Amino acid sequence: MKQDAYGYAVLALACLGITPVVQAELEPISDQEMSEVQGQGFMTIENLDDGAHQFTRMSLNIDAETRINADDVTLGSIDGGADFQATDVALGHISRDETRFQIDGNRYAVDEVVPFVGLKPYIELAEVGDELAGFRMGFKQARGTFSSDMTSFSGNIGLKINDPDGNPTAATLFDANTTATQYRASHFGLAGATTDCSTGVQCAPLSYLRSLDIGSDNGDGTTGFTNDFFLSFQREGVNWQSPEGGSVIEAAKGVFLNLPTSMTLDQQVFENGVPRERTHYVDRGTGMF
Repeated sequence: MKQDAYGYAVLALACLGITPVVQAELEPISDQEMSEVQGQGFMTIENLDDGAHQFTRMSLNIDAETRINADDVTLGSIDGGADFQATDVALGHISRDETRFQIDGNRYAVDEVVPFVGLKPYIELAEVGDELAGFRMGFKQARGTFSSDMTSFSGNIGLKINDPDGNPTAATLFDANTTATQYRASHFGLAGATTDCSTGVQCAPLSYLRSLDIGSDNGDGTTGFTNDFFLSFQREGVNWQSPEGGSVIEAAKGVFLNLPTSMTLDQQVFENGVPRERTHYVDRGTGMF
């Protein structure tokens, strides 16, 4: 399967607009010339095994700063629904206020881009024998804003919400019937006996999460890089290992989007939601979409 893995790597490079070039003739260089050469491999390949799957991770030694907009994103559309459905999806945003500290702790002039930063993008394959069980795309480190109007979500959102006593509590994903689920969820909130997504008690539609800060909470009001931002596709359940080690994300069959966020929100989010960052140069304020 290693040959297939290298084939996937070449395909990934082609998708990025990078075409491998083969030289017809190679000539040796002297030790003196070699000593003057400094550099790093453009791509690294890692092989892992957790006992259930064999993993091949291909990472590019490049860093990217970007701002991306997509009108509509639908993934895993089958059986009358979609694993992920969202409109007006964006990575990164544009500054509205030059006095405000942005996600990276810096100030930006009005109309200046606050980029989504991704370090060392990778593609990873999960195999069972000679069968492909799943693959994912992500960054070894990422930080930036993720904006969208989500109606269906499969995956994990690392969000915290202050409970009625003011204690930060991990948010739960629900369906419209207030059943906790990570598969095609439509709501988010706090798990509890009184939670009711139909009436908005400790629950709100995912569309209320208009912009999320992707990253890790440094504990001092600033946001650091996360190593668990990825999108994956599985034909069976796969335990994806963090590129930096130390954690495992369990992804079920289908499409799985992992959105680790540094945000802790107040109960008011169930009424007003999270404001959307500016993602277009023509800023129409609250009537943007």
